[in-house]
Amino acid sequence: MKKDVQISVRTLVEYVYRSGSIDSRFRSQATLLDGTRIHQKIQKTYQEGDQKEVYLRIEIPFEDLSFIIDGRCDGLLFKKGEVIIDEIKSFSQPLHLLNGEGYPVHWAQAKMYAYIYSKGHQLPEINVQLTYVHVESGEKKYIKKTFPFEELEQFVFDCLKGYAPYARLQLQHREKRNASCKELSFPFPTYREGQRKLAGAVYKTISEGKNLFAKAPTGIGKTISTLFPAVKAMVEGHLNRVFYLTAKTITRTTAEDAFARMRTSGLCLKTVTITAKDKMCFKEETICQKEHCEFADGYYDRINAAILDILANEQGMTRAVIETYSRKHKVCPFEFSIDLANAVDAIICDYNYIFDLQVSLKQLFEEQKKSTALLIDESHNLVDRGREMFSAFINKEMFLQLKKDYKGVNKDIYETASKLNSWFISIKKEHANQNEFSIRKLDENLHLHLVQFLDAAEDLLKNGASNHLLEAYFKVNNFLKIADLLDEHYMIYGEKQKTDLIVKLFCMDPSKLLKQMGKGYRSKVFFSATLSPLTYYQDILGGQEEDYFLSIPSPFKKEQVDILIKQVSTRYRDRERTKEPLVKMLQSFIKTRQPGNYLIFFPSHQYLRSVYEEFKLADPETNTLLQEAGMSEEEREAFLAAFTPNQKETLLGFAVLGGIFSEGVDLIGDRLNGVVVVGVGLPQVCFERNLIKDHFNTQGKNGYDYAYVYPGMNKVLQAGGRLIRSEEDHGTIVLADDRFLHSKYQNLLPHEWREYTII
Repeated sequence: MKKDVQISVRTLVEYVYRSGSIDSRFRSQATLLDGTRIHQKIQKTYQEGDQKEVYLRIEIPFEDLSFIIDGRCDGLLFKKGEVIIDEIKSFSQPLHLLNGEGYPVHWAQAKMYAYIYSKGHQLPEINVQLTYVHVESGEKKYIKKTFPFEELEQFVFDCLKGYAPYARLQLQHREKRNASCKELSFPFPTYREGQRKLAGAVYKTISEGKNLFAKAPTGIGKTISTLFPAVKAMVEGHLNRVFYLTAKTITRTTAEDAFARMRTSGLCLKTVTITAKDKMCFKEETICQKEHCEFADGYYDRINAAILDILANEQGMTRAVIETYSRKHKVCPFEFSIDLANAVDAIICDYNYIFDLQVSLKQLFEEQKKSTALLIDESHNLVDRGREMFSAFINKEMFLQLKKDYKGVNKDIYETASKLNSWFISIKKEHANQNEFSIRKLDENLHLHLVQFLDAAEDLLKNGASNHLLEAYFKVNNFLKIADLLDEHYMIYGEKQKTDLIVKLFCMDPSKLLKQMGKGYRSKVFFSATLSPLTYYQDILGGQEEDYFLSIPSPFKKEQVDILIKQVSTRYRDRERTKEPLVKMLQSFIKTRQPGNYLIFFPSHQYLRSVYEEFKLADPETNTLLQEAGMSEEEREAFLAAFTPNQKETLLGFAVLGGIFSEGVDLIGDRLNGVVVVGVGLPQVCFERNLIKDHFNTQGKNGYDYAYVYPGMNKVLQAGGRLIRSEEDHGTIVLADDRFLHSKYQNLLPHEWREYTII
């Protein structure tokens, strides 16, 4: 029995016929929109009886396979008894630079449609036309050929021959994968308390095509408890692909480890980890052009062999594995990882590859969304990341500099930059006595000047220009894209910074856009130890009424952790006054404990350094570490490496609440003996936070809680969660702030933290 291979025309021909080099030289950001517009414009010129967007499908037996190929051809034209397949392609370069015969991959796509149509209608020959249209001028170039049916059939079978090795590899793997998923047992001797419940909820959510918001305590093993049921769902045909989305590199490693553990239990499943381009690039400077990079030069000529090689020999395609095969086949490691994402069963990557309007892989995976689940780790981080992804800004200094740079060099850039600089000056004068101010709406002049700037910049950038102009172009382009999204969830505001003025389109509530970007996927599982209160996160992350909720109590015994509350004010106005009692509390605390490792978290770098210096004066003998701003990866690793078990002397690590050491850090067992959290974590009072507060107040919600309390307490819970990571861990958590005794904050503490001693 032949095995079915379902594939679109475009996917098939692009795999077989792609060639050439990666070239990230400047391209107009309007290209995709222009492509759609041009297709529609050409299709409007079709005569009566002609057809557009014609769905074509065929089933072709080939050796041991049966290819089911489908797609929509741009045009089916009927002229004087002739049938013409029309394939429309937008072209950004001048048409005289177009190869006289057109591009092989374009012919391949058109010929595939021609074969399907002529086979279905028993035509002995058929006409094929490539219609190239210049995106700016609208100039057209038609290249037309007539193909006998026998020639098309030979072409199609050659095409299938080129794709068959990859198809067989994938089919064989799919069979092994499904069999191994079926046989797979939970890869630990037993479930931890609460793990089975979480795994069951994830499986039910995926099988029913719903979404889940799950609060599960730190140390329960959330990664394996979400990945294992997702893998099992593949057996039933509910799923074909999983995205494990994270905010931090360290949690990506945890997901890789979970897959590796399941493989030791017999799982056959291919995963790829996507790492940022700048981190993966083999060159000193990331310039993706064949003249600058041998890994970009001829990339598409070698990529299929590289993909076949790595898929035949590897299952866990981590950064190190991808780099090894990239060097072997001389292909760009970042682009290699993106291409592999289409071929594997699970992708481990940052949130932005799904949710960010600028860099998401939505085009790549549109067809496969219905059989894809999103597992969103540490989902509390997606709130501020969402705000960041959906906001944009421009600033006066950028245009003033461009005005200076292009005076006497380029009239169009100089004039548009001058107009924009003048616009900023007028806004500055209008709000002379305000450092931060709301702007009711973007005026038409600004929009017009920004569009003129993009047009002028595009003309120059096509031939290469300064990085400063390129950066300004992308910033303005992003600003205009976000401007199209403006609604009640946004606020436009201006902020003066010394001589500069920033105008920002600020997304106060990312829920609508997060929901939109996650639309179409079979299931989304939002999970975190600190998804509390659940109703707040459901609201702010774009949840729906029919979503499932799960809150799992801590599996650890109350006896494993001592909770102490220090009645001291850490409010901004009191910090100088209470610094000395805070230092004395720290000294007293470590004297009454066995030598060990302790992390002390502060709400800001400034406060951290102030108390640290006071502590060193009072107690120069105790070993201390200080988290510096902007630490390198090596410095971070050295900081954590100092937390060794069985310490003979006490070590205090002074760190920032909500920073790199307060989330996703595993200091198991005796590597961490206590945590001190100074303050309730409230974000610093600022204009943006107050905009958020006012926005949610107008919606009948508690704006202060949405803007300050919930985000702040999330940081507290994350920091405290560093301590108890397993059934064997013991330690002490000190909450240093009198507000921890207030009911508002008490109600947000985990149940096991509510039995405390006041010190």
